[in-house]
Amino acid sequence: MNRFCVLLLLLFASTAFGGEIQPAQTAGIKPENLAVVVNTLDANSVEVGAYYMAARNIPPENLIKVEIKPGQATIYDKEFAVLREKIYANLNPNIQAIALLWTMPYAVSCNSITAAMTMGYDPKQCENGCALGRKNPYFNSLNRTPNQDFGMRLSMLLPTDDVALAKALIDRGVLSGFKLNEATAYFVKTKDGARSKPRERFYPQDLTKIEQKKLFIRTISAESIQHKKDVMFYFTGLAKVPNLDSLTFMPGAIGDHLTSAGGILQKPFQTSGLEWLRAGVTGTYGSVSEPCNHWQKFPNPSVLLPHYLSGETLIEAYWKSVYSPTQGLFMGEPLAAPYQNH
Repeated sequence: MNRFCVLLLLLFASTAFGGEIQPAQTAGIKPENLAVVVNTLDANSVEVGAYYMAARNIPPENLIKVEIKPGQATIYDKEFAVLREKIYANLNPNIQAIALLWTMPYAVSCNSITAAMTMGYDPKQCENGCALGRKNPYFNSLNRTPNQDFGMRLSMLLPTDDVALAKALIDRGVLSGFKLNEATAYFVKTKDGARSKPRERFYPQDLTKIEQKKLFIRTISAESIQHKKDVMFYFTGLAKVPNLDSLTFMPGAIGDHLTSAGGILQKPFQTSGLEWLRAGVTGTYGSVSEPCNHWQKFPNPSVLLPHYLSGETLIEAYWKSVYSPTQGLFMGEPLAAPYQNH
C-alpha cells in the first residue's frame, strides 16, 4: 500500500475510534450558490425544478432553462459543448455548483454528464476506459469555494423520470438538516473480490462509534444487509445489490456499490443509481462506462465520511471522495447536509 493510502487510513482510523470530527472551518455551498438547470422539453424536469427551487429557497435568477431532445441516454461532444456553453454563460461568479434536473442524458460519450459538466469533456478517457483518467483537483480538499479555488462548478444529477420519487428525494435532503439521528454506517465485504477488495482497504474497524455524530460503524463480511432501520451509509461491491427495498435509509443517507455500470440508468443490467434512490438514499454514484476496478474511480469512504461528518454538503463531500471521476455519475440532492448544524 502506498504512502498516500496509509495517510488516508490513518485519517479515517482517528475518527472511527472516536476521535473528534472537526467542523468545517468555512461556509460551504448554500442555496444561493446552486444553479438549477431544467430541460424545457421535459415536463417532469420543469415541474421538479419548480418544486426544488421552492423547497430550498433558491433565488429565481439561479434557474437556467435549456432544450434537450428527450430520450437521449448519451449525447456526444459537439452537442454537449453547446449545452455546457449555454449553461456556463448564465452562471454568475457566486455559483459553486449545478443541479441537473433530468434523468437523460446521463453520459457524454464515455464520460458521465456530471464529470463533463464540472471538469470538461475528456476525449482521452474514451480511448481507453480502463486508463486511470484525469485527476480531480478537488479531491480531499479543505476548500469550500470550488469555483474560486479550482475553476470548477460541482455538478450532480437529480433524476426526474419519476416526479414523485424526485420530490421525495428533495424532501429527504431538506429533512436531513433538522435533526441528528442515531444511525449506522455499513461497510460490506462481499465474496465478489474484483468489486469488493479495491475499497476494503479504506473500511474502518468494526464495532466502533463516532460518539459526537451518533454514528455506529459496522464493517462486515456478507453478501448484503437487509431489514436494517437506521442506514446512513452503505458501501459495498457487487454487480447487483439485493434487499435494498428492505432497508430504511435515514435522511441524507449515502449508498453506492463498486461495479461497472451503476450509472447506466436506461435499461440497466446491473443495480443502477435509480434503484438506490428508489430505496431511499439521498446520494449515490455509479459509472456510465467500463472503468475497470480502480479504487480511484469510485467514492473513497475514508475521504467521504470525514468531510460529510464535518458538516459539508452532499455534493461537496461526494465530489471530494473520488480521485478520478470522469466516468462516474453523481446523483442525488446536492444540498443535503445532515451533520451541518450538529
